[in-house]
Amino acid sequence: MPPRFSLLRRSSSLLLRLLCSETQNPKSVNPFSPLSLRSATILSPFRVSSGGRWYCSSRSSVAEVEEPTTSDGLTVDGIVAKGWTMLDEAQSDWRSHAAAIAQSIQLIKKRLQWEKLIVRSTQLSTALNKSDLWDDPVQAGRISREHSDVMGKVKEVTRFEQELVEHIDMLRLAREENDKDLEEESMRALIDMRKDAKDKELEAILSGENDSCSCFIEIQAGAGGTESMDWASMVFNMYKSWAHRRGFGVTVIEEMPGEVAGIKRATIKVDGEYAFGYAKAEVGVHRLVRISPFDSSKRRHTSFAAVAVIPILSGGTSTQYQIKESDLKIERFRAGGAGGQHVNTTESAVRIVHIPTGITATCQNERSQHQNKASAMAVLQSRLNQLEMARQAQMNAEHTQSLCEIGWGTQIRSYVLHPYRMVKDLRTNYEVSDPDSVLNGDIDGFILNYLSASLDKEDGV
Repeated sequence: MPPRFSLLRRSSSLLLRLLCSETQNPKSVNPFSPLSLRSATILSPFRVSSGGRWYCSSRSSVAEVEEPTTSDGLTVDGIVAKGWTMLDEAQSDWRSHAAAIAQSIQLIKKRLQWEKLIVRSTQLSTALNKSDLWDDPVQAGRISREHSDVMGKVKEVTRFEQELVEHIDMLRLAREENDKDLEEESMRALIDMRKDAKDKELEAILSGENDSCSCFIEIQAGAGGTESMDWASMVFNMYKSWAHRRGFGVTVIEEMPGEVAGIKRATIKVDGEYAFGYAKAEVGVHRLVRISPFDSSKRRHTSFAAVAVIPILSGGTSTQYQIKESDLKIERFRAGGAGGQHVNTTESAVRIVHIPTGITATCQNERSQHQNKASAMAVLQSRLNQLEMARQAQMNAEHTQSLCEIGWGTQIRSYVLHPYRMVKDLRTNYEVSDPDSVLNGDIDGFILNYLSASLDKEDGV
């Protein structure tokens, strides 16, 4: 049950006072809200009037929907304009929470290109009302799906705005009535909303064409022998831990061990919604500075590992590469590794070469040759899809299939374990003084800062 329903039942006197304030200020009345005693039919689509107000229209009725406000006329933009200090979530300052929520709503609307979204909803609704819409079922289905998606975003943002102003009104009234219990409950609801708003802000950031896809993450050791191979293994484990933290499925597709320690290269499949959207922030060279555990003189060493991220595209997309069986060379060999029932006893490992491009994919971690072939084909398909994406859209370097040169010039992040301890992203200057937590998969701070900075750069901020 939404927090506002519980809060309203706590005090009928507060409800009556709030309804009175709404009557005095009709602009604050929300036809969706249980605080309103009137009934209204609100139909899609949302339209934009000359005054900048949003309203819904249909063939039979029109009902205006204005920007939600508090009982004294305060809007989300007005809250941000007040410049209230945003403290930590643990602080019991309702203005701080309200400011953080309002800022998240503003960012969400900016990422969604709010004005264009409203206009697009009108265009789609007009198209849905055409009598000949279903003459082309494929086009009709596409329009219907896009309309549903657009209207879902509009309604979600409007709901967030309304909840915020209602919580503010309830807190103010609770303080006027000196109702401590109701004030505490209202504060908890506001804190919960702050967390929810942050999640919604993130969803708005991850709005790229392939952001919702699962992905492959490839790690390759740089020059430096055992040192870099050990570092590549640490990066490999870091991403597996990160994926598990986020609830993603993780499958090891390829893992080539080093001669002494670590790995030469590895590929993992990360299954989950927005896996690619998150992981794409990690593409580049990662640098480690530490006292080498392999150096008897205990000298400081610098190691490099490169990371590439490839989206797993769904079938039927324009960038799906069509693989011809005649273009494939399939090699079978005995799997290597630490041991097991089938290791080195049967030729279960599979390497597939795409002859026209020279791109290869290898898998030896499954129990049967058939499973290894299927996994290798999935990797090959994704690599070829990535190549096709680059060809069609001339995508940026971070989305290309090839691993970048592993050295000083292309590094994105520095992990220093000696002489001090710090992890710093060189693109955003975001830093953390606890390398252990980062290497255990706590990298969301780096990812979110990079994604936000990238969007600000695109917007010219």
